[in-house]
Amino acid sequence: MFKYNLFLFKDLPSAWLCGVRVIKLDDQGCHVKVKHNWFNSNPFKSLYWAVQGMASELATGMLIINVKESLGYDISMLVTANSSKFYKKARGKIIFRCDEMDKVKEVFSNLNSKNQTDLLKLKSKGYDSEGDLVSEFTYEWSLKRKF
Repeated sequence: MFKYNLFLFKDLPSAWLCGVRVIKLDDQGCHVKVKHNWFNSNPFKSLYWAVQGMASELATGMLIINVKESLGYDISMLVTANSSKFYKKARGKIIFRCDEMDKVKEVFSNLNSKNQTDLLKLKSKGYDSEGDLVSEFTYEWSLKRKF
């Protein structure tokens, strides 16, 4: 996980400063944690929605990066749409989980022709330490293989 959190520090410093950290990345999915504190708080004494967005987007994007690296593909990736729902105040440690690696692998199996762009929708759900769902985000990623 050190490698991925070093990536955060280098390439996504605002997420790193807010406490976003990758805690699990494997063939099933990615888990990203963030802990509510004074730096990432909103006026309502909970985790600012944009910080939740950073953590949830990272959980989906790391799946794509993991598959890309394992296949040795050079791709361009871009979030083209997103939506979110909030169910309760995010306080304490929140874990965002995206366990849709199968969808990512399926899309990569189709990225074989030049100029082909594929869209991939991935969902990331955030849970507090009591196991309650606090928010969920859906991201539409555009993926294009570079040859």
